[in-house]
Amino acid sequence: MHYFKKILRYALPYKRYAGMNIISNIFYAFFGSLAFVSLIPMLKVLFGDSEIVNSPPTYQGIAKLGDYTELYLNYYINKNSAADGEMNTLLVMIALVISTFLLKNFFGYLAMFFITFLRNGVLKDLRNDLYEKTVDLPVSYYSEKRKGDTMARISSDVLEIQHSFLSILELIVREPLMIIFTIVFMMLISVKLTIFVFIFIPVSGIIISRIGKSLKRHSDKVQKEQGFFLSILEETLGGLKIIKGFNAEKHFNNKFQESTGRFFKFSNTLLNRQNLASPASEFLGILVIAILLWFGGRMVLVDGTLKPAQFIAYMGLAYNILTPAKAISKASYNVKKGNAAAERVLEILETESAIVDKPGAVNKTEFTTSVEIDKISFRYQEDWVLRDFSLSVPKGSTVALVGQSGSGKSTIANLVTRFYDVNEGGIHIDGENIKDMTQKSLRGLLGLVTQDSILFNDTVRGNLQVAKENATDDELIESLKVANAWEFVSELPNGIDTNIGDSGNKLSGGQKQRLSIARAVLKNPPIMILDEATSALDTESERLVQQALENMMKNRTSIVIAHRLSTIQNADNIVVLSKGKIVEQGKHSELLSKEGVYHSLVEMQSLG
Repeated sequence: MHYFKKILRYALPYKRYAGMNIISNIFYAFFGSLAFVSLIPMLKVLFGDSEIVNSPPTYQGIAKLGDYTELYLNYYINKNSAADGEMNTLLVMIALVISTFLLKNFFGYLAMFFITFLRNGVLKDLRNDLYEKTVDLPVSYYSEKRKGDTMARISSDVLEIQHSFLSILELIVREPLMIIFTIVFMMLISVKLTIFVFIFIPVSGIIISRIGKSLKRHSDKVQKEQGFFLSILEETLGGLKIIKGFNAEKHFNNKFQESTGRFFKFSNTLLNRQNLASPASEFLGILVIAILLWFGGRMVLVDGTLKPAQFIAYMGLAYNILTPAKAISKASYNVKKGNAAAERVLEILETESAIVDKPGAVNKTEFTTSVEIDKISFRYQEDWVLRDFSLSVPKGSTVALVGQSGSGKSTIANLVTRFYDVNEGGIHIDGENIKDMTQKSLRGLLGLVTQDSILFNDTVRGNLQVAKENATDDELIESLKVANAWEFVSELPNGIDTNIGDSGNKLSGGQKQRLSIARAVLKNPPIMILDEATSALDTESERLVQQALENMMKNRTSIVIAHRLSTIQNADNIVVLSKGKIVEQGKHSELLSKEGVYHSLVEMQSLG
């Protein structure tokens, strides 16, 4: 119940629906039990067993309520039978029975009507919180986790919570109330018979609970395996060109089929255990009914302490307990099954983000002097990527970072944007440590163009408005012109309102990159970070993109991570890195004249 209580807090905003559901369920349970009791007078008329009562009985307190009710009904039947005949009285009794069943079902519908809003509301809020948390968690979190597993938690695990925990909300009031009202009416008919019945109910309850003990463990395996094969699917769709290009379809098919095979095995075990619940509880219920028939039959036929009509109604009430008892039994299995899903969902919701705003963090809105990287050290796991690294980037200057792969260039971009936090040292903007600023205000000062053009399955307009939601058409077109992108965008079927496909796949590599640059231009930040923005382009596309980058970097502070050295020849300062340390820095011509590491890199690219 630990996880159930945590999920239940999501029901608080919908408590008025819960209140209406409880009120409806009270009436549902009352009329559901009364429906069987209302059969007694009709059965007595049919059996000719009705006691003749000619005057209204006197109420003698709650202890004698059953006798009072029976005598009053007999008085009513005799009075009407004398006036209208027995058939008319029987019709009145039938109408009474129909009315009670009608009212029971009416309030049952109302209860379900109100709980629907609560269930779906909890589902909506839970998904929204999960998505918000997914976006809020740092980039580092997803370098360790499978994306497919996160997707499984937001989709199938949340649905499992709805089918398990939230289904209990329907039962938590209705079924216990039905049992309570039924027991009250059973006690009114025969205390002795009711006590006898309830000796056997705890025994059957213990047997049923033993069946479901391992459900959570098996359910956890099912959900983890589902997350695993969703991850394989997500990776397959993302790398389809590589899979086909390397004829690796069989390898990935085998991997996927192994996972679905395990899922098949775990699901069979889980469902077979779950399916055992219903027949087991039904058999035990019928066993109780059989014992009741034997004991109650003796009371009618041998002892004469119970009337036949009362016994038939009593049997109806006893069977009336079976349905809610079975539902509660099934719900207890669902709780065990839902526990595993809730645990996985709450694991994300309760994960503490490694990168959070400090209390009292400042909102920095302007950039005036410089970006200072002061003796920073950083490692992803064991090995240091950067060690005692320092760099100054004055306002208005362009600093390029070059070096072999693994030298720490992209790591610096990740640290300045605070996707990761430094282990030692500090990064300062205008003398203010970026850890003392809100993440939102820090990233508001930064524009980012990555090596992989990250675009969304939306229109050109939608992709650009990620940077500025309320941008006008004129602003959008101006940013596209600066990025040398307006030429191809204007020729698209619907211009800026053309959908560019999943990850922008309807565009070429150069077009995608220029669109990414246009997005950064539209944001108009004072500091621009370009992470190998031209490395994946052909010569013509590179020329257009380079021109777009130069347009964008005018009068801006830029940190450029370069793979192609031809793109950074005009930088104010070129910093050459090797194994996380600066080995050379200066202007292009100065570094060439030294004939050191930079000169070797240029020669290797045949640009000397």
